Amino acid sequence: MTAPCSSRKASPYRSESPFSSRCFVGILLVALLLLLPISSDACGEPPRYESMRLLGVPKPSYSPGESVQYECRPGYQPKRPPVPTSAVCQDDGMWSLLQEACTRKQCPNLGDPTNGQVDYPNGSILFGSEAHYVCNVGYFLIGPSILYCDISGSTVDWSDNPPTCEKILCKPPEKILNGKYTNSHKDIFEYNEVVTYSCDASNGTDQYSLVGESKLVCIGNDKWSSDPPQCKVVKCAYPYVENGMIVSGRGTKFYYKATIVYRCIEGFKLNGSNTIVCGANSTWEPEIPTCIKESTTPSTQPTISSASVSAPPSSQPPISSDSDSKPTHTTTTLGSSHPGYPSPSDEPPPKDAESLGAGIIVAIVIGALFGVVVVVGSIYFCFHKEKKRKEGIAIYNACQNKATTPAEQMD
Repeated sequence: MTAPCSSRKASPYRSESPFSSRCFVGILLVALLLLLPISSDACGEPPRYESMRLLGVPKPSYSPGESVQYECRPGYQPKRPPVPTSAVCQDDGMWSLLQEACTRKQCPNLGDPTNGQVDYPNGSILFGSEAHYVCNVGYFLIGPSILYCDISGSTVDWSDNPPTCEKILCKPPEKILNGKYTNSHKDIFEYNEVVTYSCDASNGTDQYSLVGESKLVCIGNDKWSSDPPQCKVVKCAYPYVENGMIVSGRGTKFYYKATIVYRCIEGFKLNGSNTIVCGANSTWEPEIPTCIKESTTPSTQPTISSASVSAPPSSQPPISSDSDSKPTHTTTTLGSSHPGYPSPSDEPPPKDAESLGAGIIVAIVIGALFGVVVVVGSIYFCFHKEKKRKEGIAIYNACQNKATTPAEQMD
């Protein structure tokens, strides 16, 4: 006991309060710093809505009790009866929820055009809707086929004037050389009316052939079903085949679309098609065939080498490549290209206030728990330090008392 006492006499402890002033100040500062974010900036940006927009410029954060005001977007109007349009930042860090306080404006009613109909794919004539026009059979549309219910000043209106449906008429078809068509005296032909072409008699030794469609139909406004045909001399040369004979189509002259069928005499076989047709360019289609002599020597059985023998078929099913086995998927992106809808580039999409509030609450709870751990750890550290100090004082006092005993005084 003498050595410990002598070592502790050199550094006597002075009496202090149970809590060190410096420890207390440090704990207080840590608590204030941890509680500061919790007590301020409780709410983030206000939620966004389809029919409403925020009045003024939004702030990045709001304190509890602060409120924001909304107004109707262009193309919308307040509901009847009115619905609240202000939201409040609550103590729990969440914005008070609002209903959509605005509704779409309505465009004027559109009637069916004469000889046509109008259809509404959206089922309404509200802001953002479309009107599709179609005409009855035999009529064509003059004007836009689709109208949009869009913003017009302080209200909404259709993007253009309604179209009209006019009767389909055709001008006379083209006249052709060496030919004519029926009803050539008419100046106007109605929808589905038919004209038929024919060729004139030839003044020469060869007749004219009608090359092309003989009948034309009025199918659209000034639109016929095909181009006019031609009347011209189409004559193919005599299709002689050595060692062959004509089975069908014999004649002395072969005009447009004349058809010949061949066969070869005995001992010869046909090389090519056995049927040919005189085409529009005065040539046979396909080419005239030939008859080639058949071989009379017996054919020698070919020698099959081991290299040419194919391996027996495998019992395993074929394995398709990844590119064959994997289906191809295409991704579409749906969005409205209509100018009346709020554009994604104009404002960010609406946020879910409940999810935002839940995130803020989780952050607050984590911050609070961290602060409690820090404060408790600081208090524990100060108590432990104070305990050590008191133990040192007790040992110092014991050494002092022992030094003053009669036995030591006699020594």
